Formats: sequence, structure tokens, C-alpha cells
Amino acid sequence: MDPHRRRFLVSSGAWLGLTGLSPIQRIAAAPRLNSNPFTLGVASGDPTSDGVVLWTRLVAQSLGNEAIEVEWILADDEKLSKGVRKGKALASPDLAHSVHAEMKGLRPGRWYWYQFRAAGYETPVARTRTAPGAADRLRFAFASCQHYETGLYTAYHHMAQEDLDLVVHLGDYIYEGKAQDRVRRHNSDEIVTLADYRNRHALYKSDPLLQRAHALFPWIVTWDDHEVDNDYANDSPEDTQSRQAFLERRANAYQAYYEHMPLRRASMPSGSSMQLYRRLPFGNLAEFFVLDTRQYRANQPCGAGTKPLCEETRAAGQTILGKAQREWLFAGLPQSRARWNVLANQVPVAQIDTKAGAEEAFSMDKWNGYHNERQALLAHLRERRIGNAVVITGDVHSNWTVDLREDFRNVATPAVATEFVGTSISSSGDGMDITEAVKNILSENPQVRFFNAQRGYVSCTIDAKLWRTDYRVVPYVSKPGAPLQTRASFVVEQGRPGAQKA
Repeated sequence: MDPHRRRFLVSSGAWLGLTGLSPIQRIAAAPRLNSNPFTLGVASGDPTSDGVVLWTRLVAQSLGNEAIEVEWILADDEKLSKGVRKGKALASPDLAHSVHAEMKGLRPGRWYWYQFRAAGYETPVARTRTAPGAADRLRFAFASCQHYETGLYTAYHHMAQEDLDLVVHLGDYIYEGKAQDRVRRHNSDEIVTLADYRNRHALYKSDPLLQRAHALFPWIVTWDDHEVDNDYANDSPEDTQSRQAFLERRANAYQAYYEHMPLRRASMPSGSSMQLYRRLPFGNLAEFFVLDTRQYRANQPCGAGTKPLCEETRAAGQTILGKAQREWLFAGLPQSRARWNVLANQVPVAQIDTKAGAEEAFSMDKWNGYHNERQALLAHLRERRIGNAVVITGDVHSNWTVDLREDFRNVATPAVATEFVGTSISSSGDGMDITEAVKNILSENPQVRFFNAQRGYVSCTIDAKLWRTDYRVVPYVSKPGAPLQTRASFVVEQGRPGAQKA
């Protein structure tokens, strides 16, 4: 008998679903639910060469405070007839009845199909894929900034048509603001409590186009600011608030984020702290360094906002990564043996002057506000000869292609990496291509190879010799049915940092 088939007959041993079960909580062995509890869909994530995380969350008014036993099955086929694994997990109210089932011992580079079952209900069958042990090609998309109120998730409809191995989400999965009358409407005022954050995540997860993209591909996720509070920096909120009160809010936000994402138990938060930066290799072809530029950063310098650079951007301790993460990144990059080293990053690294004319203006919330750390990263890439470094970035609701140089003002200096910045899924509503005002700004930033401010996502195809980036855009998100266009394409050749138009 095939050993993979044999293991299907055996439960997974220790609970693979992280429970967070309190000792005094009861387990409902045969719960009676008054509705389908799987309305938030399913997801998978953090694939390795021998495993992946399967996620779901039960939601029903009749759930109560009991832990619910949830069965899961993993198979080689969509009909689930060729079983590979099956097991049970406890969905605990302590974690909003979410399930994080960690698969192990799987084959590398393979598609699997899975399903959850509880109380007589079952999820639709979804699929996932393990990372390859060795790979000739990798196709993935990256996305960010999906404000529920300002637009529809049409981009995910188109993404679901692509032949992808992976999706990377770079932050602003939810927005924390109060309900306003827009294309759609949030379900509460600005969120602060754990219940608030849970309800907001559930609202976003209810979108069928987002559910479809989760059901088709494994995801790698990281956060930006709106998962907690706009422009927050470590323990500093956007608005006036005591540090203790904000850390309580941050703890609520971090827990709800974990509860709704396909993350491993290693990322389970402890109070207001959560381990999110991590490395994910995809054979010898690519290694993803997933960054967290919110939790550990110093406050935005120069009074925040967009303005000329000040001395504070160069101050000692002005960090966007924090000491531990910086040491982890700088130690990990030289260890990588992958053809492509991918930094999954929240806010733009590139120094871009956003004001036309002699006067300069830079956003202090980006790496601009942390000048010495940016320069240290770029110098590290050059000095340690980090092969084929590519930064993928979200946050700014627009597409950019930028050559990263230690001296951004001097295009004669060699590029040490390439940054591809992706636009939003829906944030800022219907976008635009480019205006004369923007053209004037770009003329003063020769390191920028491309700009566009329509909505959409970015599709990437890489092999041992070439990285190709395709900017997929839609003309509107204020109504359904927008068609997809590939607005521009760029390539990076192996061993030659910097982007060329395809």
C-alpha cells in the first residue's frame, strides 16, 4: 500500500488544529447548529515542501461557549476519493472557533484538495499546493489594500482565472475605520475591541470573490497598518491615546488577525506581540523573506506626513524593522541559496520625491523616514552579493517599478535590487492611469520605470534565468464586471538587478 494512502487511515495524532482551549471549557461532541457555520469559507497558507496550514472559522448564533469538534480531510483528488490525511481539530471560542490545521509529511510541489466538516455541515472542496523541493518555474500573484467600502473585489475574480502556485498578500487586508456610505458599507463604527475586529474580519471574509481566491491557492500573508490603526508605529497610535490603551487595542487586532489567517501556531500572538516575519523557501528557485514593518518600527519622524527629509530620519534608533528582525534578515539573506530572494514588504523602499519643482517631499511613513536602515539594507545587498533581490510592496494604491540604488539621485550608479509596487484591490475606489501632474513628478525621479494608479494586482512568473512581472488592472471597482487588462510588463534578468520593459 502507498504510504501516503496508509496515513489517511490514521488520525494525525496530537491535535493539528490549534485550539487555545481553556481547561474549563466544554467540548460539544454532537453540537446542534441552526445554520451552516462555514460561511466565511476556507483558506490555506504558509506552504513548505512537506506541509501547509488549512484554515476555517465556524460562525453561527447557536455556537455558544463550547468548543466544537471539526473534521478535516486532505486528498490527492478533487472528489476526495484518494485520501492522504484526515483528522480532527477543536474549534475553541477562545480563538473565535477558528481552526488552524497544520499538515506535515506531504509530497513537495503537489496539489492537494481539502474539506472541513462539523455538525452535519461541510465546506466546499478547496485546493492547496505544497512548495516544491526543486522547481523550474514559479507563478504567483501579490495583492494588498482591499478596503471593503470603496470598491468591489473584481480583481480577485480575474486572479482566480490565473494558473498560480501562490498568492502573497502584503497588508491592509481589512480597514479599521467607521462605516460610511460608499460602494459598500462597514458593519460598525471604528473598531477597537476584540469583538469589533472579529466582526470586521468576518465581513471581509464574507466576500465570495475573496473566498474563491483563498479556496484556489495557498496564501502567504503579512499585515500593514489598517489591520490595527492607520499609520500606527509600534506602540504609537494615529490618534491621541494612552500607550496602555493602544496596546490593548493592538492585542485585540493581532488576535483577530491570527484567528482569520492561515498561519502556523508559531505565529499565535502573546498579548500585543505576534511573530510574523519568517522565511519560506520554494526549492532552489525562490526564497520569500516576509517582513513586518509595523510592529517594531520607531515613530514616523519629522512630525510624520509628507515633507522634506529632516535630520531625524537619520537619527540613531530610527528603525523600521527593529533590532531583532534586522539581524534576522541580514543573517538570512547570505544564507539563501535560491535563485531569487524575495522581500515581501509593506511600504515602499524607494526614495521618491512626490512634489514637482525645486522643493522636495517624501512620505515619512515609508522607508524614507528610516534613511539609515534603508541604506544599510541596500549596502548589505551589494556587499554580500545577494543574488537577484526583488522587493514586492503594497500600501500606496498604485503600481510602480523602481530600480533600487544606494544613491537614488544618480542613475549612473548600479542598481542593487528591483522593487515592484502593486496597486490596491479596491482601496481609493476607481483609479486612473496617469496624469500630467504625475508625469511632472516622475520626470524628477529617474529611478522610476513605471507608474499607474488603477486598481488590480501583480502577477509574477519566475524561472532560473528570468523574472517577469505583469501589472493586471481593471478600469473600475465601483460596479461589477470590470474587464482585466495587462497594463505593463517588466523583466529582470538573472544576475542583472534592475527592470527592463518586456
